[in-house]
Amino acid sequence: MKTGILYIVPTPVGNMEDMTLRAIRILKEADVILAEDTRTSGILLKHFDIQHGALFAHHKFNEHQTVEPLVRRLQAGDNVALISDAGTPGISDPGFLLARECAKAGVEVQCLPGATACIPALVDSGLPCDRFCFEGFLPQKKGRQTRINALAEETRTMVFYESPYRILKTLTQLGEVFGLDRQASVSREISKVHEETLRGTLEELITHFTETEPRGEFVIVVAGKN
Repeated sequence: MKTGILYIVPTPVGNMEDMTLRAIRILKEADVILAEDTRTSGILLKHFDIQHGALFAHHKFNEHQTVEPLVRRLQAGDNVALISDAGTPGISDPGFLLARECAKAGVEVQCLPGATACIPALVDSGLPCDRFCFEGFLPQKKGRQTRINALAEETRTMVFYESPYRILKTLTQLGEVFGLDRQASVSREISKVHEETLRGTLEELITHFTETEPRGEFVIVVAGKN
């Protein structure tokens, strides 16, 4: 019996027009769609007229329980499409665990090219993007300062994700370790109506967000050490 395929399907981080034709086709044809939040994904599916009866929740709180039966379902021949609330699953979103277990079990995994927040922010920054390291979200508490300290000698451009509630704290901590004169950029609401990229030193960005209330989801890009 031929096994199914796990399709990892990126979804728009903002503008619905960023959805690819292939992604729409895969979601229409899949036997099962796994969504981080079925309510959020329901809006996306309705927008593209994707009517699907087999839509299930797959998120960080249940993925350890659902991964084994999902692998068995794939081995039985079902094609499964995995989506997150926005962007590419596995990049600071659920997806890695299922992809790893499918690979171990000999199930084919295909990740479609598509939307992600980190690459547009990196290119928009004006900082070197030929070599970079993606750090995603820093730990909120334990290990946070240790992680930042470990990057003190990093020469590649660094990319971080951050929420509006911690953006000022993160910029301040980065400035303390890297120096306030380090060049950086902050992009927010990528591919949305209020998309914006601010560039300058960490000190200038700290000043901006001290005076201006942060809103939206953020990507911080920081130059590496010279």
